[in-house]
Amino acid sequence: MYPALAVHSALTAKIADVNTLWVGGKGGIEASLVERQGIAFRSIPAAGIHGVGVARLPRNLWRLAQGVIAARRIIREFKPDVLFFTGGYVAAPVALAGHSIPTALFVPDIEPGLALRSLARFADKIMATTSQTQRRFTKEVIETGYPLRSDLTLWERETALRRFKLAGRLPILLAFGGSQGAHSINIAVANNLRDLLTAFEVIHLTGDADWNDVRQQRSQLSEELAARYHILPYLHEMGAALAAADVVVSRAGASALGEFPLFGLPAVLVPYPHAWRYQKINAEFLAHRGAAVMIEDRRLSGELIGTLKVLFENPNKLRSMRAAMFELSHPRAADKIAGVLIKLAGAQTL
Repeated sequence: MYPALAVHSALTAKIADVNTLWVGGKGGIEASLVERQGIAFRSIPAAGIHGVGVARLPRNLWRLAQGVIAARRIIREFKPDVLFFTGGYVAAPVALAGHSIPTALFVPDIEPGLALRSLARFADKIMATTSQTQRRFTKEVIETGYPLRSDLTLWERETALRRFKLAGRLPILLAFGGSQGAHSINIAVANNLRDLLTAFEVIHLTGDADWNDVRQQRSQLSEELAARYHILPYLHEMGAALAAADVVVSRAGASALGEFPLFGLPAVLVPYPHAWRYQKINAEFLAHRGAAVMIEDRRLSGELIGTLKVLFENPNKLRSMRAAMFELSHPRAADKIAGVLIKLAGAQTL
């Protein structure tokens, strides 16, 4: 969702009267987030068919067929000049229904998901966060970088320190696991909390599930340590946390390929172990370029303090990681993708 929203913002900055329709799945929070941006939303039935098992396959195939019918109706009514996909089950029925319309794909992770690999046959243009994705496709892939929300760039370190009331006398550690949080990261922070707070000020974004436990643990700290521990279940101003931090401990979702380079933020990456290998490949990409270190999820609690100690006892290593992250930054990615969409739409309307 977030790469597509970033591209839409860049598109409307270039062309004021863009008429956009977002087609998504039924249920979930997608509709409310999209409509909050002033974008029209329509839902269609959709379901995955890869690895679902024999029992569920007939039902999912039926939902896919229903989705194609619904998508044809939407396309007939809306008459789009271009289709833009960033993945997900809903992409398949829309692509099938709109196979004659110019189509662009954006691949956020280095390893494309099944939906995007399947849709490549319909694509006129394939864009990706890094050139490493080219080896997964036979068609040409355009390296654009990861499209970022414009609000991320509003923050600088000084304003970010004030936002969190950070003293800034100790290094600042940001720990988070995405908008829903990551239980294993929360547990690792909890298991090492006093050692962490001796060496760092900590911004910890917990997600809702562990919020009460983390809040309870903070209440048991001394006043001095509690003042260094800044906890939130969720943060809308993510740019503030990224601008304030000296190092981040996080999952390795696709946003890590764009957001951390924008701020030159050294990372300790903990790939989610139950999501095929997408996050592992993202983490390896950044680690091999000297911008991050990777820790397996099951080893995080035991290795977190030692890993951070090695980094902060070696300033040259930390500086080289910052520089390596900066080198991977593509701050104009959303603009580039928007430009491709405009060209495709223009070709359709000529």
